[in-house]
Amino acid sequence: DAGRPQQPPTAPGYTYGYPQQQPYAGYGYGYPGGAMMPAQTMPGLLMTARVFLFIVSAPQILAGLAWIYVGAFVSDVTDDATSVVPLKSVDDAGHAVAALLVFIGLVSLGFAALSITLGVKFGRGGQGIRVTTVVYGALGTLVGFVFLVFAIDSGPAAAVLYALLWVGFGVVITAAPLVASGTAWFARPRH
Repeated sequence: DAGRPQQPPTAPGYTYGYPQQQPYAGYGYGYPGGAMMPAQTMPGLLMTARVFLFIVSAPQILAGLAWIYVGAFVSDVTDDATSVVPLKSVDDAGHAVAALLVFIGLVSLGFAALSITLGVKFGRGGQGIRVTTVVYGALGTLVGFVFLVFAIDSGPAAAVLYALLWVGFGVVITAAPLVASGTAWFARPRH
């Protein structure tokens, strides 16, 4: 290199007179030579509550469809009965019962949709999902206790077991967002 002008040494952080950019250390992003932050994972109790929400939605869907089917059946029986014996009171009462059964079925399907929506939103949801899950789980636990009281009083063993499962699922769904790890999960920064 004799006869060539020598480059002056550059200061650290500068290349050819221009400052280098600092690597971006964003959540879940990185590039070769850049900093990569580890992805956060959902706490185990929240994962369990999420699975329970999906499991709870299955009997809610089945019950909703069964209530709607029975309501349609009652409506058909009422129509057949009033064609044989044309009594206005029988027709009104039968259709009122059918409407009530269909309404109960639609409410059950609505709760199933809420269960699925909450379970899906656990990954990215914030405080609204957390509060809704706590309220939903508490109401489910209360309904489970009511079923448990009636099942213990006069129901078969299968009804008692079903009510105990319902109470257990409700307690886990209620408690998971309230423990420290659950609260931290829903309060974490999202990018």
